[in-house]
Amino acid sequence: MTRLCSLAVFVALLATALNARASTAPAKAIVAYIFPQNNAFQPGQVDAASLTRVNYAFANIVNGRMVTGYSRDAENFAYLVALKGQNPSLTVLVSVGGWLWSTNFSDMAVTRQSRAVFIESVMDFLARYNLDGLDIDWEFPGEPGWGHPYRSVDKENFTLLLKELRARFAKESRKIHKKLFLTIAAGASEDFLANTEMAKVQRYVDTVNLMCYDYYEPDSDGITGNHAPLFADPADPRKASADASVRAFEKAGVPARKILLGLPFYGHVWGQVADANHGLFQPGKQAPHVFGSYATIAQTMLNQGYTRYWDASASVPYLYNPQKQIFVSYEDPESIAAKCRYIVSHKLGGVMFWEYSADPSGTLLRAINDSFGTHGATSVAKQ
Repeated sequence: MTRLCSLAVFVALLATALNARASTAPAKAIVAYIFPQNNAFQPGQVDAASLTRVNYAFANIVNGRMVTGYSRDAENFAYLVALKGQNPSLTVLVSVGGWLWSTNFSDMAVTRQSRAVFIESVMDFLARYNLDGLDIDWEFPGEPGWGHPYRSVDKENFTLLLKELRARFAKESRKIHKKLFLTIAAGASEDFLANTEMAKVQRYVDTVNLMCYDYYEPDSDGITGNHAPLFADPADPRKASADASVRAFEKAGVPARKILLGLPFYGHVWGQVADANHGLFQPGKQAPHVFGSYATIAQTMLNQGYTRYWDASASVPYLYNPQKQIFVSYEDPESIAAKCRYIVSHKLGGVMFWEYSADPSGTLLRAINDSFGTHGATSVAKQ
């Protein structure tokens, strides 16, 4: 009897310890890129309770300094900061650059003096708008991206920029008693890894927002494909996948806990796709509307002449309309849930997604919260 009681006590203590360990496990980041451009936010437009971080896109670089990019930025920053009243754990960052506005990164980062000018402008910017940090979206170091100037020394200068930003942030944090976050948006490609020093970069950033989408795009690819596959489909000639990108970044020295898996809240559309394999991995042309938000796809295509198929190997859906010969690669709640399970099992830091306004119903964002069991980021620790 004594042994049974002792065993029962041991089991109870073990269960308590395991529960305590589970409760202190790092929460998953849920990071939204929000791109209002010249539009002002409306009341209730952003669900603060379902997010841990907002990356406001985009600030620009002019004459080596960070500046606002759009006419309503000041009031939009005030709107986002005020959301902390609903979710005190929410952090608000500004993202600088992007696909179109990476033009001046290489020139800005080329010398210690030019980087210092930029960094001081960042500090002024963050203080002026009461923001929690900076997201560097340089697309891409050592590469032209959208035709931007670039240099071979971008590789080293990218690291130096982040090292010097981190040092300046640390100094300021001690002064204001507030953590300042530093993150980057990273291209999910071997080219990005070849032109950066990620083992060094990861020391200075809080997260690497890995853009695991656009593996296939109709304006540059002559065949259709899954634009955000979780795993590689054996039939995919490129064998592209988010899993391969994550593993490549880990191999390059980025800890899993710092990787945020990027999700697209949009899809790509190909035209003139023959009815073979329901259009998947078939020759196709750029359709008139090659880009569709999740809301547009769900409301105007799904079950309206377009049949949904599930690529079990890649864990993503796609649509095909045989009459119109149109193929659509996109994300939906089922694929979102699969990626969130992957994030948990691989101990990644969480998710980021582009872009918030593409899902006004909150369908995909709810899928993320449901998958993580957070039911609103107010129950999630600050990321």
